[in-house]
Amino acid sequence: MPNQSTFVSQIRQAIPDMRKSEVKVAQYVLENMDAVIHMRIVDLAQEAQVSEPTIVRFCRALGLNGFQAFKVQLAQSNTSIHGIGQFAIADDDTSGDIVKKIFDTSVTQIMKVRNYLDEQQIANAVDALIKSKRVEFYGFGASGAVAMDAMHKFFRLQFSAVAYSDPHMQSMSAVTLEKNDVVVAVSQSGKTKDLLHAMKIAKQQGAHVISLSPPNTPVSNLADIPIYVHINEDTDVFTPMTSRIAHLLVIDCLAVGVAQRKGPDFDEHLAKIKDSISTLRQSDSEI
Repeated sequence: MPNQSTFVSQIRQAIPDMRKSEVKVAQYVLENMDAVIHMRIVDLAQEAQVSEPTIVRFCRALGLNGFQAFKVQLAQSNTSIHGIGQFAIADDDTSGDIVKKIFDTSVTQIMKVRNYLDEQQIANAVDALIKSKRVEFYGFGASGAVAMDAMHKFFRLQFSAVAYSDPHMQSMSAVTLEKNDVVVAVSQSGKTKDLLHAMKIAKQQGAHVISLSPPNTPVSNLADIPIYVHINEDTDVFTPMTSRIAHLLVIDCLAVGVAQRKGPDFDEHLAKIKDSISTLRQSDSEI
């Protein structure tokens, strides 16, 4: 029986051969897999804004004989990941309860992000980065922390790399970008107006814009190369936590992909950087 990653890939690979209405179903399913398992065909048709016969055609496009067979396949593929949803902290939770809830939820959500990631989106982003000399990372709040971490990683990869979390600095810097420069826009909501403004300026200058944001949001729709990272988080009480970790992991994927493309000769450069900071650490004999 295929695991969730295989089934997600099967749905995604079938999309180019689907009708436009069937693509709407596929996109909704990919974004709401847990919820779809418990839906009736009429519910899915309503949520995806299509007809019930379209749902049936969508299932047949996946080689399944109907909606029930599709739900069984979806449920069986989903058992590889034990989802507990967004955690809720109770007044009587112990420190151990809090640790378990945060770690379990984060691991579950990150695995879902991994399975949802489109490998081609990652490959396209690495292609754009490898051709650039200057890369800028834009984000606000928790996403600003991700942008700063990304700058540190790409600075070591011989890029002219900076991170900005101030909207004025983003706009002023974006207007100085040139063709083949890259902007990586990070957004947990995908709706930040100031970020969209800086992205538009960067595109006008001929720079490539990569986004890390949920699908079907203004940020992902504006980007040249969208990378879909979607996690439902309750940000009314807590700042985004799991999405920040997921964004950092995607940045790691891009950095490792670029380092791999630079080839084995690049290892010498990385070794020099490591040696340059080795004297800043205490040796075992000094501890």
